[in-house]
Amino acid sequence: MSLTIPRRGVLGLGAAALTGLAAPAFAQTVNRPVRAIVGFPAGGSSDVVARLYAEKLRGIYAPNIIVEGRVGAAGRIAVEAVKAGEPDGSIYLQTPASMLTLQPHVFPREVRYDALTDLTPVSTVCSFPFAAAVPSGHPAKTFPELVTWLKAQTGDVPFASPAAGSAPHFLGVMLGKALNVPMTHVPYRGAAPAMQDLVGGRLPLFIGVLGDISPQHGSGARMLAISSPQRNPRYPDLPTFAELGHPQFTKDEWFGVALPANTPAPIVNGLHAAITQVARMPDMVAALDRLEYLPTVSASPQAFADLIRRERDEYATIVQESGFRPEN
Repeated sequence: MSLTIPRRGVLGLGAAALTGLAAPAFAQTVNRPVRAIVGFPAGGSSDVVARLYAEKLRGIYAPNIIVEGRVGAAGRIAVEAVKAGEPDGSIYLQTPASMLTLQPHVFPREVRYDALTDLTPVSTVCSFPFAAAVPSGHPAKTFPELVTWLKAQTGDVPFASPAAGSAPHFLGVMLGKALNVPMTHVPYRGAAPAMQDLVGGRLPLFIGVLGDISPQHGSGARMLAISSPQRNPRYPDLPTFAELGHPQFTKDEWFGVALPANTPAPIVNGLHAAITQVARMPDMVAALDRLEYLPTVSASPQAFADLIRRERDEYATIVQESGFRPEN
């Protein structure tokens, strides 16, 4: 089963292409304070990106935007808060892709929302790849050497991800199947403790977000492959999975914005236009680049809805074939 998620209808906004470009200002869409709802703790990547956009959207989309954390239930509380919100543009959700595309299959009993009927998709705001990494003392210096090492092991080889049921979890499961190597998933509560164990040599393999691994790359850890379609300019020697003969593992993760269902089209289009304008600002491009994220804006709200539908459908098969159960 392929993990490749088509990116049709999505526009990546690179820094070089945007330098000096600034969309003309336009009237605010909403003339009251707006709440941007985030389902993860302050200081985490989801919260940081939400605050970056909220700051720039002030005066463009609304006079004031307050980022509000609704933490709990692995992000689901935030989605449900926006689902119950008034469809007047005064509340929107900023969330990782998995809340809309993956969690409905991972936690079918707990998820009480449908991204396409209980919400109004607006746009992606940024994207970022995954990477596979080993500790710096691991004998494998390249991904082909890792494959050789994996095949030489007796019994299941443990690999870690930031959480059970996360996208990196399923990337690892499918990678093990593609290589015909028995691998056992070791779930963590976040990337930080997993990276600590990887750097300490207590794990042979970690699959996670590039930006969570890169600070240790070349010191305590070594990245061997990246899931983006092209090589990352910061790590020109790091090959993609596609180059290594595994194009099915080409996948970017994203953060996206959604409004409550039945929000009028002028508000939806106004927020999309505002996000597009903000994503073109050189200082926003630079801020996201420091996080190793790319400003990525959907071509239209409908294109974003189509993306959610495609990814959700693909994950249905991936989760089913993995044999995953919530207790895994």
